[in-house]
Amino acid sequence: MNIVVAVSSALMAAVCFGIGSVLQHEAARQASMRKSMRLRLLLDLVRRPRWLAGLGLSILSFAFLGLALAFGPLVLVLPLAATDLLFALPFLALRRGEQLTRWEKTGMVCTAGGVAVFLMVLPLSDGATVPGVRDWVPAFAAVVGAVALLAPLGAWRLGWIRTAAYAVCAALMLALLDGLAKSTASRIRTDGLDVILHWEPYALMAVGVTGLVLSQSAFQAGSLAVSLPIIDTMEPIGAVAIGIVVFGEQLALTGWALTAQVLGAAAAVTGIVLLGRSPLAAE
Repeated sequence: MNIVVAVSSALMAAVCFGIGSVLQHEAARQASMRKSMRLRLLLDLVRRPRWLAGLGLSILSFAFLGLALAFGPLVLVLPLAATDLLFALPFLALRRGEQLTRWEKTGMVCTAGGVAVFLMVLPLSDGATVPGVRDWVPAFAAVVGAVALLAPLGAWRLGWIRTAAYAVCAALMLALLDGLAKSTASRIRTDGLDVILHWEPYALMAVGVTGLVLSQSAFQAGSLAVSLPIIDTMEPIGAVAIGIVVFGEQLALTGWALTAQVLGAAAAVTGIVLLGRSPLAAE
């Protein structure tokens, strides 16, 4: 039963995030570049109804993600939640009155098939572990260090380099957010309202706001064809790494199963790249 809840909630998170990202990107591209990487960007965007609709879907996506993480491990939930491009592109095609091309359909098949293969050989756990503060130190150090290096690079450069740098920062911060969401959800299951006595919910809010600024800066800086594939690839990779390092989760246990997971992951990444190159995602 736990796995059913985790899988269905993760897929709903992907649907909501995919459609919400399209709406947020359309609105963010209309904001001034001078507000990029600043809270003023959010103050501008909250006055745009389309962005608010996208934000509402993103919040709903995060609620579904939290539910999924309360019942399943990161290594199961995040690959499923990262399939949002499978829903974003058909939504874009519908809005523009266009048909999906052969390459776009191929990308969708590769992504869905690769994720399915990755998960078929995954040793499952209930995902109920709550790590201690010391367990989080490597994850925070790696993410904060990478963002500190890449965010200035994005600010100094223009074009796709800025978009890519901000997208990598957003993906890493969102991966950290996923881990904190899992830890918070697990504490809620075990401690109820006493979760407010722990540090995770407050770190969750701080990382969440930072991740929102970074993701909207990536959307504002350039095309979804650059930002969304990076986020969809690096966020689950980062979250799976956090699941292994911080939560003690496992990938495949045998050689053939690990090979299948690597091939499945490669197929999924290839599919995401193909979807990201779609004219629908490009400006």
